[in-house]
Amino acid sequence: MSEQEQAPDLLTLIDRLEELLNASELSELELEVGDTALLLRKPVALGQAAASGVAPPSSVVARAQEATAQDTAPAVRAVVAPLTGLFYTAPSPGAEPYVREGGQVAVGQVIGLIEAMKLFNEIKSDIAGRVVRLCVESGALVKAKQPLLEVEP
Repeated sequence: MSEQEQAPDLLTLIDRLEELLNASELSELELEVGDTALLLRKPVALGQAAASGVAPPSSVVARAQEATAQDTAPAVRAVVAPLTGLFYTAPSPGAEPYVREGGQVAVGQVIGLIEAMKLFNEIKSDIAGRVVRLCVESGALVKAKQPLLEVEP
C-alpha cells in the first residue's frame, strides 16, 4: 500500500480516536506505534477553543501552558521521572515518605522509587529547595519525563 493510500486510513483513525476521547472522561489520549506517536488533548485549558469545538494546534496549547505556568509560579521547577514505571514515595508500605509538601529537598536527595522490570530505582532530586507539590500518588504509573514533584528553589 502506498503512502498516499495510507493517509486517508490514518486520518479516519485519528477522527475515530478523537470521537472516543470526546465521548470519554479522559482529558488526553496518547498512542505510540513504532516510530509514530500521536497525542490528542481536549482543549479544556483554552476556553474559546473548547466552546468552538475546534482543537488548537499543539504549538498553541504548549505556548498557552507555558504562559500559564510562568504567570502562576515563575520560580517553581519540576523533578521529572527518568524512566517509566510504578512510583513509590516511601521505601516500604507504612514507612515515612522520602519527601513531603512544604518540606525541604537537597540536590541528590532520594525523593522516591520507580519500579521498572522488577527493579527498584532510587530517584534523586536535581533541584534544591522547598517542595511545593507532589504531582504523583504513591503506587501510580509514571512515564519518563513526567513531573514527580514541584520544587521552589
